[in-house]
Amino acid sequence: MLVPDNIHPEQTIYFNGAFVLKIIQERRVMDMLDLYVQTTSERDMTMPVFVLCLDWLFLLGLITLNDIGKVELCS
Repeated sequence: MLVPDNIHPEQTIYFNGAFVLKIIQERRVMDMLDLYVQTTSERDMTMPVFVLCLDWLFLLGLITLNDIGKVELCS
């Protein structure tokens, strides 16, 4: 859930998505696994949470996958 009422805020997709966004903003284009490694070096999160963060950022129109399958920051 994005902002559930039964868990701590630091366990939400909303909170963790900010860390993913911060990393992708630094490089603008990254391989998905490299992005995961960089993100988990700053914030401990599981792969399912990471993928949900990517989904959320994609739905917001902040990231996309380019033609070669890399995660790219939308301009």
